[in-house]
Amino acid sequence: MKKVYPDADAALDGLLFDGMTIMAGGFGLCGIPENAIDAILKSGVKDLTIISNNCGVDGFGLGKLLDAKRIKKMVSSYVGENREFERQFLSGELELEFNPQGTLAERIRAGGAGIPGFYVKTGVGTVIAEGKDHREFNGETYIMETGLTADLSIVKAWKGDPQGNLIYRKTARNFNPMMASAGKVTVAEVEEIVDLGALDPDCIHTPGIFVQRLIKGRFEKRIEQRTTRKREAA
Repeated sequence: MKKVYPDADAALDGLLFDGMTIMAGGFGLCGIPENAIDAILKSGVKDLTIISNNCGVDGFGLGKLLDAKRIKKMVSSYVGENREFERQFLSGELELEFNPQGTLAERIRAGGAGIPGFYVKTGVGTVIAEGKDHREFNGETYIMETGLTADLSIVKAWKGDPQGNLIYRKTARNFNPMMASAGKVTVAEVEEIVDLGALDPDCIHTPGIFVQRLIKGRFEKRIEQRTTRKREAA
């Protein structure tokens, strides 16, 4: 099965449809699938449910889809630095399912592992718990959360091979490995495609069995909040 495609447009061909659910890796702007996001924007697909920690920033990353009004609902844990996200949510234009960050990560991991639900203490006694099943374990109250899956997962890795085995670099690992396993189809974009056998099997983060399509992308890798130290006087 050929997994390597020439670009994001080709890799997403036949996968996109209105109203679909997409998982998008990344944390802030770190490790986001820039090429796939641009291809989704160009495709014109709309009414999307996006599962992602946040929604990029104004004018970049998933923020591009938000600006174009392509997103119907976000399943997230952080609004972040995106003013348009805030505006659309407060005006009622955008649905938002807020999750504690660890709960969101575990919901995605559970979905990829075939676990339909699990119990967690986080959120008990808050609006997060409203309408959810409550149970006691060892004298403590827990609420049930459901696993998350998606029609499509788009992820960004550092290196990949022709079989779709992936290695992520440092904090760009974030949500990407979990999402790669929780999509019905996973499209990965990497900075480098290496020969089969070049990756140390012990260092592979996402086995190729979870990846159906792969591209070598071009990345801006914009920094969300640049913090520098003032130069010392000469």
